[in-house]
Amino acid sequence: MYAIIVAGGKQYRVSEGDLIRVEKLDAEEGSVVEIKEVLLLGRDDGPVAGTPMVEGASVRASVVEHGKEDKVIVFKYRRKKNYRRFRGHRQRYTALKVESING
Repeated sequence: MYAIIVAGGKQYRVSEGDLIRVEKLDAEEGSVVEIKEVLLLGRDDGPVAGTPMVEGASVRASVVEHGKEDKVIVFKYRRKKNYRRFRGHRQRYTALKVESING
């Protein structure tokens, strides 16, 4: 069984036991998070799609850790104009381990 969920404005395909990284959530490490924004449930008898969400479906996941992604370099440059801008960005994330898919 699998599910397609929405977390932090992005969509993820998850199964039980998967480890995913989503945008930072306000939850402590070791706590359990319930995600109710389920777009699709994949079952043995066929997928069940929601309009837009599947009624009564949820995904339970435990918070493994919080951290920062690798640095992304943003460098703007215009030749012959003495224009250079250098920025770096590290996106914060929450690692989740999917425990169960309900629906």
